[in-house]
Amino acid sequence: MNQTLLIELLTEELPPKALAKLGAAFASGIVNGLKSRDFLEEDSAATVHATPRRLAVSITKVRATSPDKSIREKVLPVPVALDKDGNPSAPLAKKLAALGFPDLTVADLERAQDGKAESFFYTYTAPGSQLLAGAQAALEESVAKLPIPKVMSYQRPDGSTVQFVRPAHSLIALHGADVLPLTLLGLTASNVTEGHRFLTAPGARNVTVANADAYASVLAEQGKVVPGVEARKEKIRASLLEKAGADQVLMPESLLDEVTALVEWPVVYECRFEEEFLAVPQECLILTMQTNQKYFALTDAAGKLRSRFLIVSNIETGTPDAIIGGNERVVRPRLSDAKFFFEQDKKKTLESRLPLLKNVVYHNKLGTQAERSERVTALAGAIAGKLGADVALTERAARLSKADLLTDMVGEFPELQGIMGTYYARHDGEHEDVALAASEHYQPRFAGDALPATATGTAVALADKLETLVGIWAIGLAPTGDKDPFALRRHALGVLRMLIEKRLPLSISGLLADAARQFASVAGFKDPTADVAAFMLDRLRGILRERGFTPNEIEAVVAQNPDRLDDIVQRLEAVQAFAALPESASLAGANKRITNILKKNEEALAQTGGAGINAALLQDAAEKSLHAAIVRVQPEVDAAFAKGDFAGTLKTLAQLRDDVDAFFNDVMVMAEDVALRNNRLALLSSLHGMMNRVADISKLAA
Repeated sequence: MNQTLLIELLTEELPPKALAKLGAAFASGIVNGLKSRDFLEEDSAATVHATPRRLAVSITKVRATSPDKSIREKVLPVPVALDKDGNPSAPLAKKLAALGFPDLTVADLERAQDGKAESFFYTYTAPGSQLLAGAQAALEESVAKLPIPKVMSYQRPDGSTVQFVRPAHSLIALHGADVLPLTLLGLTASNVTEGHRFLTAPGARNVTVANADAYASVLAEQGKVVPGVEARKEKIRASLLEKAGADQVLMPESLLDEVTALVEWPVVYECRFEEEFLAVPQECLILTMQTNQKYFALTDAAGKLRSRFLIVSNIETGTPDAIIGGNERVVRPRLSDAKFFFEQDKKKTLESRLPLLKNVVYHNKLGTQAERSERVTALAGAIAGKLGADVALTERAARLSKADLLTDMVGEFPELQGIMGTYYARHDGEHEDVALAASEHYQPRFAGDALPATATGTAVALADKLETLVGIWAIGLAPTGDKDPFALRRHALGVLRMLIEKRLPLSISGLLADAARQFASVAGFKDPTADVAAFMLDRLRGILRERGFTPNEIEAVVAQNPDRLDDIVQRLEAVQAFAALPESASLAGANKRITNILKKNEEALAQTGGAGINAALLQDAAEKSLHAAIVRVQPEVDAAFAKGDFAGTLKTLAQLRDDVDAFFNDVMVMAEDVALRNNRLALLSSLHGMMNRVADISKLAA
């Protein structure tokens, strides 16, 4: 009979940061174990339950007995099963006995081809197994594979020692209303679990689950526990929004996940801190509340921090004054520390901290942070010059960009590097662009993050990322597999995004060459720019795929190894528009053919010295017509390309389809006459150059 299966393991408090993974792995391990043993229907569905004190899964439509199976068993090769006279051999009798079929004869066996030889086979029906056995095996397999951060050993009441992430207290295993007597970690399954540790009376803490389908509702009603991870998370989210009222609640998903893993019955309360703390940069206050206390900060509609904040408690009470007061007392020293760090840091200017960068090692093969700062400063100045930005201002910003690493606030909260630099630079009276660059040069910090808004910040951001890419790559620490300790992939993506989205007129090769020059004084430096450029082109393909372009469209542009990216999106959009034209497939195929012909005849073309097309040598009507079409269309193509009208450039080529098709139908390119052959190759070379100014359209050919 198909019914819902529930398995729950009740433990001491599990590590909150690992709870989501533990819950998902516990559930998926059991589901996969049952599925592999054929206990699940096609439409069986699993629900993951995980709280600070329990891992559980409920699975619908689980069979009590797995279906019978038809099994075709190989017995023995025929030459082994029969002796030279064709009679059953002793090995055959022994094999049949071992398989559990001692009474079978040769007549009962199937003789069939087995590769190049023949073998005997026996087909029989194996009866299905009981759920108890299948669930026991699935449970043991799942627990054995759990991603446990650290295993602990503990002693059971019977004196036996077991190992698990935390001590386990009880086990539930229900198939519908029937208890499956599974065993695990010295426990035997029942239908009894525990409710909330504080919201249920000690004598009434045990909760009996009469039926697997009633697990979540019974536990919530009688035990004051919301077992579902997502259900608990959404309850917290809704309560936070309700309590926030007109204010905005800052609830990053990572914080929501962690708080969800800390409570079984979430209740949100409002707390406050003194207004005087709002004089501290709000990023500091928000970070200390989120990181150290797991609190949710509130801002007004303009994004300004409020002095009220929200907490998620594991206790529901009509008189929460003690809970609120306790949390307000706990947060106050944290905010006081932040205020103290801020006031102390302001006593020293960023510039006065620069000499101390000599004491901070960046990498033993690349020197100190002071040496790195000089490289970034010189590179940022060079980039600013190319962009027409203020070079002196950019160099000042680059030189001060890492000074906040030496402040107390950043020492306590490394996540605030750059942000605090902006506050301290403003306090020091630095130019606003210099102050903004302190934080902007880290942008983009992650996928989808904003780019630097100022030209100064953009130049410093490019310099910082390029110096890291070239320097770290040069000392042999390029990304491998999923290992990228210096985040070179992120740095490459950041550079590419700035070049593309800001449409910066900078060449990749020029930027990398400028970066490499900054390492001239580094002993043993080997220029890695060719490898870094190839790496960046690979990342470029990924960016363009995310923008919705197809692999063929991307290759049409990227295969030309573009050195500037300020117009790459416009080129791709033009390729997209061209690919939609009815003439595109024919022209793309012809271009691919031309590419192959020219590649095979590179030496012959080289010998002509680029003499061009001799109109007097054009003989066939089709080649004359193609030449005339090229001459007619060339000015239109040149004019459209000069205006940056890439779509117009490619659409103009559509006029050539009939002439190109006729040429390949009627003209033999590889004529015996060398002069005639070279002239036709020159004609194709001219056409090829015109067709591929925007992109290599041969890549669009199927």
